[in-house]
Order: sequence, then C-alpha cells, then structure tokens
Amino acid sequence: MAPLSHIRNFCIIAHIDHGKSTLADRLLQFTSTVDERDLKAQTLDTMDIERERGITIKSVAVRMEYTAQDGETYTLHLIDTPGHVDFAYEVSRSLAACEGALLLVDAAQGVEAQTLANAYKAVDQDLEIIPVINKIDLPSADIDNARDQIRDVIGLDPDEAVLASAKSGLGTEDVLEAVVRKMPPPAGNPDAPLRALIFDAAYDTYRGVVIHLRITDGRLKKGQKILLMSAGIKYDVTEVGCFTPGPNPLPALECGEVGYMICSIKTLQDTKVGDTVTDALHPAPEPLEGYEEVKPVVFCGMYPASATDFGELRDALEKLSLNDASFEYVADSSDALGLGFRLGFLGLLHMEIIQERLEREFDLTLVSTMPNVAYRVTTADGECTIIEKASQMPDRAEIELCEEPYIEADIMVPTEYLSVVIDLCKKKRGVHVRVDYIDGRRCMAVYQLPLAEIVVDFYDKLKSYTRGYGSLDYRIIDYRPGNLVKLDILLNGESVDALSVIVHRDNAVGVGRALAAKLRTLIPRQQFEVAIQAAIGGKIIVRETVKALRKNVTAKCYGGDITRKRKLLEKQKAGKKRMKQVGSVEVPQEAFMALLKVSEDS
Repeated sequence: MAPLSHIRNFCIIAHIDHGKSTLADRLLQFTSTVDERDLKAQTLDTMDIERERGITIKSVAVRMEYTAQDGETYTLHLIDTPGHVDFAYEVSRSLAACEGALLLVDAAQGVEAQTLANAYKAVDQDLEIIPVINKIDLPSADIDNARDQIRDVIGLDPDEAVLASAKSGLGTEDVLEAVVRKMPPPAGNPDAPLRALIFDAAYDTYRGVVIHLRITDGRLKKGQKILLMSAGIKYDVTEVGCFTPGPNPLPALECGEVGYMICSIKTLQDTKVGDTVTDALHPAPEPLEGYEEVKPVVFCGMYPASATDFGELRDALEKLSLNDASFEYVADSSDALGLGFRLGFLGLLHMEIIQERLEREFDLTLVSTMPNVAYRVTTADGECTIIEKASQMPDRAEIELCEEPYIEADIMVPTEYLSVVIDLCKKKRGVHVRVDYIDGRRCMAVYQLPLAEIVVDFYDKLKSYTRGYGSLDYRIIDYRPGNLVKLDILLNGESVDALSVIVHRDNAVGVGRALAAKLRTLIPRQQFEVAIQAAIGGKIIVRETVKALRKNVTAKCYGGDITRKRKLLEKQKAGKKRMKQVGSVEVPQEAFMALLKVSEDS
C-alpha cells in the first residue's frame, strides 16, 4: 500500500481529437501497466462503438505504478475522459474523483472551444492543471502560438507547459514527472470512518452491479458491511479491486485510492451515481457532496419495433442508466407506435449513442421519433408546464405564453470563416453577443441561440462551412418567449401524433414542406390516393399526394362502344372512393428514421 503522499489522482481533458486516449496509451506503455502485446491504439476505448467512431464515450479509470527520477514509487490513478460536448457530464464526474488534470492542447490547432470549457470545469473544482502541448512532431505544429494561447485564452503559465507527442511517445516521462511533482496528493483521513464517492457503475450479468468509487476517508476491504447513504441499504462487500485496465482484485482499497466494489447488488434502483458509501457499523456523520442533477435538453420517444419487446427495453434502459446517469426515461405510449419510453439526452450525438448501445448490447430493434427540446408553456389560467413532446401542447386559445430554451454558444473559427458562421447563426435566429480575437488567425464568436435551432444539424453545418476547423461549446442560459406553433402531420385527414413537431412560425411552411415531401417518398402506394398534409391548428399549409396504384380495368375492351370503358372506369372510381373511407395508412419505421435527417433547408 502506498502512503497518501505517494498517490496521485488525475484525469486527461481536452477538445475532441487532441490526443487524450493516445496519451493514455503512452502512459500505460511507459509504466508497463499493459503488456506490449495487449497494447493497441486507444486501449482504454473498450466499446465497439467507440473504436468504430474513433471517439471516447465513457470515462475509464486505470491504476499505474511509476518509479520517478527521485527513486520513489508512486501509485497513479488516471481517468481518461470524453471530449465531445454531449459527454460533458462524464467529464465533470471524473474531475470530482481527481486532484489534478492534464489539459491537452493540439500544437497545430491551438486552444479550441472544448479545451476552454473543460479548463473552466477543472478550475471550478479547484484542480491543479498542467498544460500539455501535444502533437509537437507535426509539420504544421506551432508551439510558440500554442503557448501564447495557453497564456492569453486560458490564463495558465505557458512556461509550465510540457511538450509531448502522444503518437511517438516523445515527452511521456516529462508528463509523468510533472504529475508527480506538481499535482497534490489526495487529502483524507485514513483513520476516519469510511467515506467513498460513487462516480460510475456498470451491470454484470453474473455478479450484479459493479460500483466504481473513490475512497475519500478510511478504507474499504473485502467482507466489510457497507451502507449506501442515500438509499439507506446495507450490503456485504464480496470483492474490491482496481482497474489495470482490466479488473484486478485487492484485499482492500485505502484512503485516496480509486477502484471498484462488488456487493452482489441486483436491485438497480439502489445504486445511484454521486451516492456516498460508508461503514454500516461505524457510519460517517455526513455524506460527501454528490453531483448536481443533470438536466436533459433533447427529448425523443423510443419504441420497440415489436410490441412484445417492451419489457426487454425497460430492463435494458434500467441497466444502461447505471452506466450513463446523464439520460432520463419515462414510460410513454403513442397511437402510431404503441408502448415505449420518452428519453431525455444531453445532445443529438448522445441520443444516437444511447440508441446504438441499446440495439447492440441488448439486441433490440427500436424506432425513435423526431428529437425535440423541452418548452415552457404558461396557460391562460396562470399554470406553467414543461412540454417535452408536441402532443402535450395545449390548444392555441389556452396558451398565454410559450417559451423555448436558449443557449450561449462559444464558436471558435479561423478568421476567414467568421462571415459564414455569422450568416449561419443569423439563419438559426441567433443573437450576437461579441467576437473575441484570439490571435491574428483565429477568433471566438459568442452567440445566443434557441436550443431547438442547433440541436439537429447546426454542428454538422458548422463543420461543413468551416472545412472542419470550427469548434463549438454551449451552455443553457434561460427560457425566452418565442412565436412557436404545433405543426401536425395528417395522413388522409388523421393526425399522426409521433410526427407532430413544435416549430417557430416563420419556419413552419419550410419544415412542413420538407416533412411532407419526404413522407411522399417513404409511404408505400396504396389501392387508394393518400393525402399527406401539414397543418397548424385547423389550417392546412402544405399538401402532398401519394398516387393510387391503378389496375388497367379496360385492358379487355379492345374496340367496341366507349360507354363500356367509361362504365368500368366509373365502377373502379367508386370502389377506390369506398376503399379510401375504410382504408388506413401505416407509417413505415424507415419514415421515422429518415425524418430525423429532415430540416427546413431540405
């Protein structure tokens, strides 16, 4: 067991693709934590979906032993974190388990939006921040410019910055030495009653819930009786250990260490991220400060393709919410899609990842509705409600005020692309706040925008318009009044609740036209004509028609009296009219998926 003074808990934070996972590989390799033959690119990204997309989705903790240049051996607990704005909650949870952070800055790209956002998070948690200038061996690397940005934009001492190349391993030892020398050891009392913070959890089919925790006071050993303070439930510890990076059982976890605990917990509701674990026989007087409740900003319905899979979807969501506490779900039902769930996410990428994990890890086939944000509606009698889907919207006559969530976006771009970014923000109803010039080549545009406008395609368009050089970070600021209307989609006069959306009145015709045109290509032709309409209240604003399949009933009439042909055509027309009255149109599952890609620009 290492004394407290020889333990260091730190994480790696940075913008997307600045080399966090690659640097983690070099640290594992240098400290011989992972055997050379088991080492691969992004070793800590264990999920298939992470490796395919080339991004980190889950924070991963790993223990390393490092013998420093002064001859002392230190125990290092590293947490590799995601970079994308949708997974910012993962980063904030990881920071709470650390005393220090390595802040990576790409030598070629400099300080980006998420670099700044993550640096502010680390400062808020009072962490010791060590800047690391990565990718110094790139031909386009500009180390002096990166140093200037570290000083001017982030406000850190550029002389403290460590120069490294995670790809080639250059500067790896300097990074480890900086961690040992500059980061403080964990504070805590080894003799006090046990207190440990749960920062993550996962479900194992055979062993129950595996809890990831950081010991703040006391020690945790196998066989100990523990108490989960918020749940008030006691368990016997069957195994404790650390990650190296696979699970490695230990006799005990000491004060200041990061590891895992298994107690054969089968009831998933008992385990809550942010809860405090203490000794059941000698409990701590008060729990540790947990995490602030996460507030989802994007909502969509998810329904099993087969109605019989509803129970399996419920169990899958329960297990997945252990591993990702940043999404919420409630049971829901739809006339078109049957029983399912209404889910809340931190962004559109977060939604995609959760859906893909549900389909891969739990072998489900899902249909999801169009994503939307939560609106605040005040009715004429003064009652204020949060609307998470269009079907909950009251009648227009009952609404006194309708408000939508606004965000403040920090958009970093090369100066030559500033004009196209300003045009993009104007199209999305953005309010200009300011433009800060970082250096002669790059600037940061700050805009306030409705969340609904950026949630679907804003990030993709920003990357496209700036040739990949633009970066975005945003935070929710408040609700503001908006001229919002409910756009209904009708098939043969019947409203399809799953396709209804809330849009700004100015965009209603464009969105309605795009939705109707897309549906016309997706709905299979019937024996009768199908009318696709977009409506606001009782007013039809767009109409498309799916033509009827038509049998040539006059084929057998060659020559002869024309009245005979007319008679057959009239008979067919009457049959189609009768069929239209009784026929119903089913919306295929592909339609719901394809409509996610529809915008008013389509």
